[in-house]
Amino acid sequence: FLHQVDSTNAGRVLASDAAVFLKKSGLTDLVLGKIWDLADTDGKGILNKQEFFVALRLVACAQNGLDVSLSSLNLPVPPPRFTDTSSPLLLSGTASSDLPWAVKLEDKAKYDSIFDSLNPVNGLLSGDKVKPVLLNSKLPVDILGRVWELSDIDRDGMLDRDEFAVAMFLVYCALEKEPVPMSLPAALVPPSKRKPLSVPGAMPLIPPLTKESPQSLPPVGILAAKTPLTQ
Repeated sequence: FLHQVDSTNAGRVLASDAAVFLKKSGLTDLVLGKIWDLADTDGKGILNKQEFFVALRLVACAQNGLDVSLSSLNLPVPPPRFTDTSSPLLLSGTASSDLPWAVKLEDKAKYDSIFDSLNPVNGLLSGDKVKPVLLNSKLPVDILGRVWELSDIDRDGMLDRDEFAVAMFLVYCALEKEPVPMSLPAALVPPSKRKPLSVPGAMPLIPPLTKESPQSLPPVGILAAKTPLTQ
């Protein structure tokens, strides 16, 4: 992985090169920003070999549902996974359209009936309509924020029927004490949303995503309701 971003063997990785590479992990900008902050210890915007290895290890932790923190570095995790169809070294798993969807048919029918009961408009539910259902699970708000972020696959602030099924699936997993992943596993991406990801310059680079950018946090804001909700 280091040779792919440091082809000249300079022993250092520039922020822009690291950003493009780390985006292929499928993790959210929020998580990648946190990983960058932890790895770039002196804030130079450049990672040396050791710091790049720390970043890779933290990516692996996040992909396996572990905390993104320095204390997770010694935990046993499989190597990080990166999606890039142009490189034989990188696993290209996320766009696999032939993977069976993790949401079972009978569960989907149950989630669909909840979806319809919430009066969707044009086949979409706003965050305000989904929020009471999520809060009703009594899960911690940070977990619900991650559920929202993972299920709003097209990032339009609304959930369609398939995205709502993903949200419900993740909520039930969390209620069964299973960790909510940091990035959406390929098997959970609805077949209707599976297409090769194109990211040429469309996404902001990672380093600017510091703690001062609250605009990257709408999902949690949607859910952090202080008023008691009775469902």
